[in-house]
Amino acid sequence: MSRRRTKADQKVIEPDFKFKDVVVGKFINCLMYDGKKQTAQTIFYEALDTIQTKLNTDAFKVFQEALDNVKPEVEVKSRRVGGVTYQVPIEVRPERRLSLGIKWIIRYSRDRNEKSMSSKLAAEIMDAHKGTGASIKKKEDIRKMAEANKAFSHYRW
Repeated sequence: MSRRRTKADQKVIEPDFKFKDVVVGKFINCLMYDGKKQTAQTIFYEALDTIQTKLNTDAFKVFQEALDNVKPEVEVKSRRVGGVTYQVPIEVRPERRLSLGIKWIIRYSRDRNEKSMSSKLAAEIMDAHKGTGASIKKKEDIRKMAEANKAFSHYRW
């Protein structure tokens, strides 16, 4: 039986206890190491408190806007046609768009040089909200790569 056309069952993600939001619950789950969910929640909520004090605006809205700024619209996939591998630009599904945005924010916040993980995460979220930062640069690099390979879009299937 072919595995290509069947859909995988979606995992039910519980919302967080503070904002009752599924996206925040998913973000905390991706931030978590070794099953230490309480530590991940503490880091996330401390980062939002830092954003609240620095920007004097609603930190939850800043987080949502930052995540929307980081989500990619297009990406490239390798397709092998006639012995040649092409980088074919494709649109990103909404679920993958969200998961890529979350992963990029977390990865590039871990690479920063601040003292604690909560301050690193807060700085990356604020940068993404402003439209700067490493996660935004990653999105732009992928968009430019897709733009450069637009000629191979007819290989999409």
